[in-house]
Parts: sequence; structure tokens; C-alpha cells
Amino acid sequence: MPTAASARLVHRASELDVALNDLPTRPPEVGVVLADPAFFDVEYVINAHMVGNIGSVDRARARRQWEALRQTYAGLGYDIHVLDPVPGLPDLVFMANQSFPARLPTGQWAALLSYMHAPERRGEVEHVAAWYRDRDAHLVHLADAEVPFEGMGDCLWLPGRRGVVAGHGFRTQPRALGLLCETLDVPVLALELVDARFYHLDTCLSLITESTALWVPDAFTAEGRQLLQQAFDTLVEVPLDEATELLACNGHCPDRQHFIVQAGAERTNAAARALGLTVLELDTTEFLKSGGSVYCMKLMLP
Repeated sequence: MPTAASARLVHRASELDVALNDLPTRPPEVGVVLADPAFFDVEYVINAHMVGNIGSVDRARARRQWEALRQTYAGLGYDIHVLDPVPGLPDLVFMANQSFPARLPTGQWAALLSYMHAPERRGEVEHVAAWYRDRDAHLVHLADAEVPFEGMGDCLWLPGRRGVVAGHGFRTQPRALGLLCETLDVPVLALELVDARFYHLDTCLSLITESTALWVPDAFTAEGRQLLQQAFDTLVEVPLDEATELLACNGHCPDRQHFIVQAGAERTNAAARALGLTVLELDTTEFLKSGGSVYCMKLMLP
């Protein structure tokens, strides 16, 4: 386990008292959870990407894109789990947001449940909680009060390590990150997000290893940039146009070998290949209309 000094909320580079690659190891994820996209659409506007897209989703095309994503993860050897769709929950398909799966310090499998910032999405959490409950996961609410927390949309496990990099500002709030840190007994690097186009951390930071990441510097405060530069040996900047128009930083590296990403992000993909990754390009354009791409659409299970 981390020491008492390192298992804390870290806001500044000067507060980082442990090298990320010295943190205790964590087993790789073995499963992927997706939600059937039958009712996916843009029915409201809760982020900048949704503006002008209400009612514009081609569901048949979205289904084909989702199936390609499922086949990609299955082809990499992951066990695939699919939640049933629910009428009235069009964004359920963005499975990264409703929970944060984890092993507690005791080793028990648990799910830290979200409290969604937007009322339109709060019904998703109970549907996801029921899925966990049926599989005997321990369910954790971070606080009795309603503290916005959006799961793996804002909180990223360090690949292979018991440490978390987390965003706050637009969705998740700082109090929730403190509670997450206490619950898991791990260090949490807390980064304030300042550009509404990057409303979740997974839209502006993509972790490749515990020492390498893709990022969008403009999404963070100067303090946050300094913290990331202190924490990671290699930070590769994603071009702003590819990050905003193609959500290139919402790509996903599940295994240190492959980078699954929206097709057409040529400079980002070239940078990923330069890191030694095999780039797997997918079409997620129907989901981009709602402000999500590859990383948003899946939940990784320990």
C-alpha cells in the first residue's frame, strides 16, 4: 500500500512526494462493459459538443459504430459485458461516467457510484448499480450529501499502479476527490479543468503507461500543467483541433500496446505510433455529436 504521506490529494507539483512508477502495482483490467445504444440520441445540451445536434443521431449508423467498438475490444481478448438500454436514458451508452470500479484496500471488489452533475443523467446510475449488485460488487456512495462525481470520466487509474489522476471543475467536484482518496487509500492527482470543451478529464488526458500520457495543455490551469509535467516523464501534446473536433484525447490505450481512437486524427495517431503503439482507428462520429468517443463509451473492469 502507499505510505500515509503519498495516499493523499495532490494539487501541486511541490506536493507530489512519490514517483508514480514506485506506487504499488495493480492487476490489469480483464473486462469491458458497454451499454446497448438502442436509445442513444442527443436529447438535451449539457456540454459544448451537443450544441446544434439535438435529434441528429442516425441510430442505425450509431449501432454499426458501437458494434465495431465492441468487436475491437473482443479482438484484444477482453470479456465483453453489455447492459440493456433504457428508454429516456440516451447517454447511458457513455459507460465511463456512472461509476469507478476498484479494489478496496481490503482487496474487495467495489464500485464507487457517481452522482451525475446533470439531472438528465442521474437515472443512469441506479441502472448501472443494479448490474454491479447482481454481480456481488460492494457499492460505495462517496458521501451522504449530493456531491457531483462522474466516475471514470474524471478519474483515471494509473495503468498498472494504485494511483489516480482526476479532474474537477465542470462535473466532478473537489470534495468528491478527497473522499475517493480516503476510500481507496491511494494518491490522487487533482487537476482543475478550465476549458468547457474538455468537460471531463478523459477528453484532455489519455494515459498510456504510468509514465507516459497524451494531453491537451490548454485544458488545465498553470498549476495543473506543472503537476502533470512533474508526474509524467513523457507528455505528448495532442493538437487542439484534433482534440476538440475528433476528441482524439478520448482515445484509449487498454494494454500499453494498442491505441483505439476516432479515425482521422492523423497527427495524434502519428504521435501514438511514435510511442510504439498500434493505432486502431474507429468511426465514432455519431457519438461525437454528444461529446463522447472511445474512452467515454466503455468501462474497464478489474
